[in-house]
Amino acid sequence: MKRITSMALCSVFAVGVLLVSGCASPFPMGAAYTELKLPGAVTSNAGASKVGVSQCTSILGLVATGDASIAAAMSDGGITKIHHVDWDAKNILGIYGQYKTTVYGD
Repeated sequence: MKRITSMALCSVFAVGVLLVSGCASPFPMGAAYTELKLPGAVTSNAGASKVGVSQCTSILGLVATGDASIAAAMSDGGITKIHHVDWDAKNILGIYGQYKTTVYGD
């Protein structure tokens, strides 16, 4: 009986940790599926005639490749002055994730 009680207590603790750990995320996350568009940054530069995109992917949370940096997106769009930056995230069950940075500017 004592063993069953301690196993149940450990299970409840583990589930509690998983539920609370989502609060530490820098953006809202769905447990099964996430698809978000979030603002990254805004400057005082006027207008945005060019757009550049950079992205990276994650597989099983074990392998991640790509360059989703602002610098890579600026290079992609030939941008020298940033107007604003948006960030997109898509994650399916932690199996596949795609993260994209979009930079608008001149």
